[in-house]
Amino acid sequence: MSDSNDDDIPQLSSHTLAALQEFYAEQKQQTDPGGDNKYSIGIIEENWQLSQFWYSQETAFRLAEEVIAVAGEGGRIACVSAPSVYQKLRELHREDFSICIFEYDKRFAIYGEEFIFYNYNNPLDLPEKIAAHSFDVVIADPPYLSEECLRKMSETIKYLTQGKILLCTGAIMEEAAAKLLGVKMCKFIPKHTRNLANEFRCYVNYDSGLDSEI
Repeated sequence: MSDSNDDDIPQLSSHTLAALQEFYAEQKQQTDPGGDNKYSIGIIEENWQLSQFWYSQETAFRLAEEVIAVAGEGGRIACVSAPSVYQKLRELHREDFSICIFEYDKRFAIYGEEFIFYNYNNPLDLPEKIAAHSFDVVIADPPYLSEECLRKMSETIKYLTQGKILLCTGAIMEEAAAKLLGVKMCKFIPKHTRNLANEFRCYVNYDSGLDSEI
């Protein structure tokens, strides 16, 4: 049989092949990032269908600094639907606190034992190892700007925290946040990597450094 039949097999151009290889490399990195980039914000891309919008580097750093200060040395921090703050905390390479990331998106399971699968629709469906009131501070960012979402997530927050709460959500949720969690709006305004239509704010139930800057 002649090898001339090989001429009938479609061949990818070098440009198309290079683009395809780059695509597969990016997909691999998103599902199994490693090394120093493992905790970089954006290494796992936003999924808009899950209402994911990552904080800017500056905001993530500021919020990470805040919860470290609040938790204190040896403290425990819970990041509930706030993965970019978790990533920034780990990117700081500090060992004087512990963290758990409570997240619905299982791509974040790459973070091992610190990842806790979480669905706000089942606010208290948590592993046995997560004891009540076992975190010095909880930072939470509900995925949706609705009172139903905030009410359910509030159950989780109140279960996890020993008292201190840092909530990041829309300005339109101020009244509901005060009613459900006893938090007040701070002067600090969080920013995201993309411009969002809704104004976002931070809320706390303690004396916070976030209230000292505009």
